[in-house]
Amino acid sequence: MTGEITLKEVIGRLGKAIDSLENAVGARIEHEQDYTEAEAEVQRMNADRAKLAQELDNSEARAERLEEANKEVSRRLVTAMETIRAVLDR
Repeated sequence: MTGEITLKEVIGRLGKAIDSLENAVGARIEHEQDYTEAEAEVQRMNADRAKLAQELDNSEARAERLEEANKEVSRRLVTAMETIRAVLDR
């Protein structure tokens, strides 16, 4: 029986093959979990980026409104100063 494979050897080989398959499946599941976690992190980062972009837009709009208000106040002050000068010069 030296050339023949015994049932015990076949069962041993099958056991090793099953172990290898289980290891591969375990590694695949772990890889999928890592991928899922990374994808969730990317989604959180995109949500944060969108929120920050909205806040930046709001801040820029507010800065523009403040700049316009500043110009209007400056214009009114110049007008008031000119009016006061005109009254004092009389």
